[in-house]
Parts: sequence; structure tokens; C-alpha cells
Amino acid sequence: MEINGSAVTQAQRWSWGRVASGMAGLLLLLGGVAVQPAVAGGATEAMKSTIDEVLIIIHDKELKQPGRAEERRQRLEQVVGDRFDYQEMSRRAMGAPWNQLADKDKQEFVALFKTLLTNSYADKIESYSGEGVQYINERTEKDYAEVRTKVLTGKVEIPLDYRLLNKGTDWRVYDVVVDGVSLVNNYRGQFSKILRSSTYADLVDQLRKKSDKIKAP
Repeated sequence: MEINGSAVTQAQRWSWGRVASGMAGLLLLLGGVAVQPAVAGGATEAMKSTIDEVLIIIHDKELKQPGRAEERRQRLEQVVGDRFDYQEMSRRAMGAPWNQLADKDKQEFVALFKTLLTNSYADKIESYSGEGVQYINERTEKDYAEVRTKVLTGKVEIPLDYRLLNKGTDWRVYDVVVDGVSLVNNYRGQFSKILRSSTYADLVDQLRKKSDKIKAP
């Protein structure tokens, strides 16, 4: 049985989605100090492996050189992309209308949604300062798993959980839950609201504009 997400209201804004996706990247960047080991499990080990790869990149002094900033970002995006299943996230965020899209439209949507998410967490990269992440536990149901963690920043503890799907031989992230609120469900509420009052083309246009706005300095 799939691990269900949390309900959200459609009144939540694009800006909240940016915070949530930023937090998704933030956990990867703050994974340098494992304060408490989680219960051993394949999904947890998969997340730790990704975190280790990210840390190698952000600690690489050569890649910190100004002229290699783009290369650094591309390497980080590759590592995160190997763990995050953007197509699955896109399908869930779109909901039922996904099945009505042509393959070409699906590819376009996945690319735009991926860009939106990666642009959201990219600005967190330089803010890494060695904060900790506490691994709480892992629970699994058949091919689904949830890795529960807390990001520790000063006196503040932010619950941040990863939901993963076992695809063949690897665990892939399909949702991130920040303080009890699902990133995918949040976007699905926003996308549904747009599609009820407008068209798919308008949704795509808004995705592109929001992504560009986040990327802009």
C-alpha cells in the first residue's frame, strides 16, 4: 500500500511551493552531520548515499572557484536527479489530467517542473554551514518507503520526510513532506486550481515564468 500524502488547501501560493522545494534541497545540503542514525533500511541508505555524493561536491575546493560555478551546479543537479524521480513527481502533482496529456506534453511538463524545483533549491547551495540532520526512522510498505528526518538549525527542528518508490533496484524520491505538508500535494492543489479556470497551455506558461523568476538574481 502506498504511503499517503497530507491534504492541503488550494489557497496556498506558489511561494509556499518554493519554500518546500527549497527545503528539499536544503536537507541534502545539510546532511553533513548525522546526529542520530536511523533504523537501518534500503531507503535510508539510498538517501545517505545521495547526501554523501552531494557533500563531496560542495566541499570540493576546486569546484568552488568562480569560473566553475555552473559545472558545480550541474554536478549537483545530476546527483539529486539520480535520486529524485521527476517524472513520478510530475505525474502525481498533475493528478488525473496527466493521463490526458500526449507523450510530448508529458515530457515538456516534466522538464519544466524539474527546472522549477532545481532552480528553487539551487540558491541554498551556498548557504551550507555544517548544520545537522537527524535521521528518525524508516517505514516501508511493499515498494514504498518513508525516511523521516529533522533538519537541525540552531534551536529550530524542522520535520522533513522523504517518500520513496522502489523502482527495480533503486529507491527514488517521489515526494517530500515539510513539517507535515506534502510538496506534491501542494503543487497538485495549485495546478488543479489553474486548470479549472484556464488551460493546460496557461499552466505551462505559468510554470515557465515562475521558474525564470526564481532563477533570476
